[in-house]
Amino acid sequence: MCREHRTESVPESSASGTGRVTSGSPPSTAFRDPSTGGRCRPHCPCRPDEARRAVERAVADRCRATGTSCDRESVADALLVASELTTNAILHGGGVTDFRVDVEEPGVRVSVSDRSDALPVTEEPVDPRGRWRVGGHGWPIVCRLARDVRITGLASGGKCITAVVPLS
Repeated sequence: MCREHRTESVPESSASGTGRVTSGSPPSTAFRDPSTGGRCRPHCPCRPDEARRAVERAVADRCRATGTSCDRESVADALLVASELTTNAILHGGGVTDFRVDVEEPGVRVSVSDRSDALPVTEEPVDPRGRWRVGGHGWPIVCRLARDVRITGLASGGKCITAVVPLS
C-alpha cells in the first residue's frame, strides 16, 4: 500500500455496494459498459494517452464551467497519476475494465479498474546485487502525488484503484 497514506484495501461492501469508492456525488465521466462482460468498451480510455486526454477534458470542462483557472502543475500531476494507473492496469492487472474521472473539491478523482485481485507493491529501486531496476516507479509516483488512494475489491473479481489529486 501507499506508505504515505497508510491506505488499506476497502472491501466492496464498504463502498456502497458498487465496487467503487464514492464521495456522495456521481462521477462525471464513466466508461464501463456492463454488456461487454467487463471489457473496456470502444470509447473507454484503455490506454495511458487516452486516460490523460479524458482527464484533460474533464478538468478543462470544469474550469470553463466554474470560470476558474487551473494550476498547470496540479493538472500535470493528475495526468501523470491517470497515466500510471492505466499503465499498471495494463501491465499488471490484465487490462483496464473501467475508467472514471471526476473533478470536484478537493481535486481530480481518477478511478481505474482491472481484472486482477493482486494489490500493487513497491519494490526497492535496486536489486540485491545493487543494480538499478527498470520500472517499478509508477505506484510510488501515484502515492506521492495523490492526496487519497483507495483500493476496492470488485464483486466480479479484480479491483478498482481510486486516487484524488489536489488541483491547488
